Parts: sequence; structure tokens; C-alpha cells
Amino acid sequence: MASAAEQLAANLNFGALAKADELKKRIWFTLGALLVYRVGTYIPLPGINISALAEMFDRQQQGMLGLFNMFSGGAVGRLAIFALAIMPYISASIIMQLLTSTIPHLEALKKEGEGGRKVINQYTRYLTVVLATFQAYGISVGLEGSGNVVIDPGMFFRVSATITLVGGTLFLMWLGEQITQRGIGNGTSLIIFSGIVAGLPSAISGTLELGRQGAISTFLILVVMVMIVAVIAFIVFLERAQRRLLINYPKRQVGNKVYEGQTSFLPLKLNTSGVIPPIFASSLLLLPTTIVNFSAQGGDVGIGATIAAYLGHGRPLFMLLYAALIIFFAFFYTAIVFNPVETADNLKKQGGFIPGIRPGEKTAEFIDKVLSRITVIGAGYLVIICLLPEILVSQAALPFYFGGTSLLIVVSVTMDTVAQVHGHLLAHQYEGLVKKSKLRGRKRS
Repeated sequence: MASAAEQLAANLNFGALAKADELKKRIWFTLGALLVYRVGTYIPLPGINISALAEMFDRQQQGMLGLFNMFSGGAVGRLAIFALAIMPYISASIIMQLLTSTIPHLEALKKEGEGGRKVINQYTRYLTVVLATFQAYGISVGLEGSGNVVIDPGMFFRVSATITLVGGTLFLMWLGEQITQRGIGNGTSLIIFSGIVAGLPSAISGTLELGRQGAISTFLILVVMVMIVAVIAFIVFLERAQRRLLINYPKRQVGNKVYEGQTSFLPLKLNTSGVIPPIFASSLLLLPTTIVNFSAQGGDVGIGATIAAYLGHGRPLFMLLYAALIIFFAFFYTAIVFNPVETADNLKKQGGFIPGIRPGEKTAEFIDKVLSRITVIGAGYLVIICLLPEILVSQAALPFYFGGTSLLIVVSVTMDTVAQVHGHLLAHQYEGLVKKSKLRGRKRS
């Protein structure tokens, strides 16, 4: 028989949204914050020759600039004040997660609870400033060496561009934190999500225009549409997939009362690493192409141009290295974010155990074995999702906007946001039930 909470969740519907005033305020705040972000992606840096910038970007958009331009909602192509987007903050967060697992002082801070997390978050902000400064200064120097993109090259332009780009990243970092606290969903993820989705209408219209001109057959467009729906369903299914380990808790006596043993589950996600492996793999593989394009400005630089040619989209070497890097980072990042030894120790302290497995070291070995097996499936799933668009682009010559990484981000963020909306609606209905029960109690008395 279903519990009261399960029955309430089953009957949950968005019709209650009209009565949930707190939820509506959060939604409007989130939409307003994202609107501010989108406006900022159209404010260009001062001292830029827009026409020369467009020509340069057309030559280099197949490299890392194209990837960052998609994540920033076109801000890189327009060289807007939000051109760095939120990527330095994400990189700093990932680096801090890695350092937390290797540096004892940071690991101790992580175990201190809320106070330790605040200190780590502050370190992450400082690291964001450092990374954003290096990236912004590198962009300003690269722009000065890219023809006549900069109207008045010099130290003044470098300093002003660096301050503007770093300020834009810090503002987005603050905006993301505000969305997380006062809005709906994870603010950082929603900023990236809005940037990717913003380019969807133009991508769809461009593809349909190619179909109208006869460059792409109508049948191929229909096949691609069906494939996109199937891939999204596949992502949703596997992102929700879990391996649940049965955990038993023995009987315990508190005073004169004896509490029966309880049973729960330890959920292990099939894709524990999330979208980090595709992002890291894409960045590393696109780096040589970007360096060659900046250095040669469209010319030949010998071995660098040869390497960049072999690492082009759709090339066999690119596909092989892409798959290998995704698999490597899937296992590497899973080992960073999930510690079987710590999980086993926590279960032992709470009196829980896996049936047939001795608590402590044996439990840690068993969890690690299960996690390694499901990570193999998760890494294979990431490889399929990320390589499928690459094959489509190279073989069918189709301008497929949504790559594997962007699809994963869009679907994952959507699922997380919808889950948070359901959580707020569920809490609102619980509040309504509590109020009704109190009123009934007063009437009876």
C-alpha cells in the first residue's frame, strides 16, 4: 500500500502553481535574472572592429571558440562583456573538487559541515578571479594579434578588456548564486542552459533553409528530428538509472523501547560523472586547432597545421581520442566525487550493512566493484551520445547544432529544474494539509 507521501506525489499537478505564491516569485526571479544575462551577451567590448571580428570568428569557430560560443549563448562571437561566461567559475569548482580529495587541509574543511563549505566556496571564488584574469588577458593579446580586430591596440586596451571580461564573469558568478538561493534550479547550470537554448531557433531556421534550398533532403531532416527525440529519451532514461544497494539496519533499543530493524537503499547513479567528461575531452581536443588558428591566422604552420587537420571534427583520430578521453575522465571524475571507503565508514558508524558483506573494508571493496561496473556502462553511454552528432555532421554534412555535451546539459538541467518545481509544489501541498488539519482540530475543540 502506498504511503501518504507517495499518494500526494502521484496526485501532484501543476494546477497548484497558481496557488503557490512563493514558487511563482522564484520562477519570475529566475526568468528576470536570465533576461539580464541574455542582455549582457549583446553588449560588446569597447574598441572592437565588429566586421573584422566576424571574419576572424568565421575562420576559427570550429575550434575551442565555437564550443565556448555555444556555451555563452553567442557572447564569444560578438565578443560581449560576458564572453568568458561562467566557464572560469566551473573550472575553478572542478579544480577545487580535485584539490579537496588530495590536500588534507581542504579535505578536513569539507568534513566540517556548512562552515567548511563556505571557506571552500570562498577559495573557489578567488581561484575564479585568477583563472578569469589569465583567460581575459590571453584573449586581449590574441585579439591584438588577429589582424585589425582591435581598433587601438596597446596596454590600455589589454587592461580595459581584462577588467571588463573578469567583471562580467564575477557578475555571472554572483547572478548564478542568487538564482540558486532565490530562484528555481542551479543558477550556474541555468546560465549555461539558457546560452545553449538561445541558439536553437537560429539553428533550426538555418537547417530548414538548407532544406528549402535543396542542400539537405527533407527525408534527412525528418530522420534527424526523430533521432533527436530518441536521443533525448535515451538521455532521460539513463540519467535516471540507478543501481540501488540494499542496506539493512539491525534492531536497536533506546531506553525501554525496542525499534525494529529498517531497510533502505544506497543509490549509485549510472552516470556519476555527469557532463564533466565530455566538456574536458572537447576542450583538450579543440585546443590544438584553436592555437594553430590564432598563430597562423589562416596560414600554414607546418606540423601544427597537420595536427590540427587530423584533429578536425569527424576525423578518425579525433573520434578515437574523443572516446578515449571521455572514458578516462568518466572513471577519473567518478573516483573523485564518490569515495567508497568514506561511504562504508559512514554505514558502519550508523550500524548499517549490506547483506552478505562484512562492514568496513569489505563493504568498501564491494561498493567500489559495483561502482566500477556501472561506470563502464555510464562511460559507454557518454561515448554514444557524444559521438553520434559527430558522425552525423561528418557523414551527412548537416549543421547539427546540438552536440552530445549540449544535449546532456540541456536535458540534465531541465530534469533538475522540473524536479525542484515538483518539490516546491509538494511542500506547498503539505503546508495546505497541515493548515487544514489545524483548522479541523480547532473546530472539533
